[in-house]
Amino acid sequence: MRTGTQIVRVAFTYIGTVVGAGFASGQEILQFFTRYGWLATLTIALSTMLFIWIGIKLMLMAHDLKADSYEDLNRVLFGDKIGNWISLFTMLVLFGITTVMLAGGGTVFEEQLHLSYQTGLLVTLVLAYFVLSRGIGAIMTVNSIVVPIMLTFSLVIVIYTWHSPASDNWLRITSDEPIGQIWFAPFLYTAFNLAMAQAVLVPMGSSIQKRSDLYWGGLLGGAGIGLLLLSAHYALSAQMPGIAQYEIPMGNIINRLGAVPQIAYLLVIYGEIFTTFIADAYGLSLQLQQRIKLKPKILLLSILALSYFVSQIGFKALLSALYPIFGLISVVWLVLMIWRNRHRAM
Repeated sequence: MRTGTQIVRVAFTYIGTVVGAGFASGQEILQFFTRYGWLATLTIALSTMLFIWIGIKLMLMAHDLKADSYEDLNRVLFGDKIGNWISLFTMLVLFGITTVMLAGGGTVFEEQLHLSYQTGLLVTLVLAYFVLSRGIGAIMTVNSIVVPIMLTFSLVIVIYTWHSPASDNWLRITSDEPIGQIWFAPFLYTAFNLAMAQAVLVPMGSSIQKRSDLYWGGLLGGAGIGLLLLSAHYALSAQMPGIAQYEIPMGNIINRLGAVPQIAYLLVIYGEIFTTFIADAYGLSLQLQQRIKLKPKILLLSILALSYFVSQIGFKALLSALYPIFGLISVVWLVLMIWRNRHRAM
């Protein structure tokens, strides 16, 4: 495969793995960035630098170690004992997010398409099995389809906001939140997403032949995540403070643009749910293959079946219960990751 194409595939897979349903709805950006006013522009820049730096590091280390899964990488970085505990925690988190994303797919079918919740779950499971049974290459292909749609959608939102009378809000609105909380938010956001993204970044880093493809793909992917964050923040800021009352802030903006953007938005939300779902399920299956002696396809079916049963709890319940815990502990992973990288470089 030509180098340019491979770099773009790596970048799109990185973006698609990180960007999920919370991102598409606007709720993540609102809670971690926009509500903090003009300083969010700086914290988004900080988050972007972390995505670029750590994302590239993860993939290059995986490439050099030929790591089969993130567990191999964690053992090298943190030692057998600590690495094992980190991997076990990550495995639980991956399963938790897998069920959250599956439940999110069911909710999209129920609330937006007016079909049953169970139909959404089953359609998502069938599509996921079709992709996951074909490995990392198929996951990269799916992201190469979904992410350009997502980027186009973000461009439309920016153009729409450009003509808004409050389009400069992102540079002037203030916040009464504590300064420490404002600057902790990008670390919390980046830590959680990177800790989960390693499920795909590690096997992808191991499977790509050229280190340069991983470097430039990580750079382009991290920058792309930052641009998506900034475009969403720009659009949401123009609607502050009223937009903060909505559960799906971005949906409130889209509803003003007509039927075609609404359909595109629906595809974006479901696509982002799906790419995160397959990424986490894939990483989980790779780790379990190292611990459980089952055929890969049987193990994959077991993971999907178990996630189906847990997803019966519902999207909102799972989201509110699991994400705060996962986010805080992921900060510990990020700190260890930065410290270990610094130590290795000395």
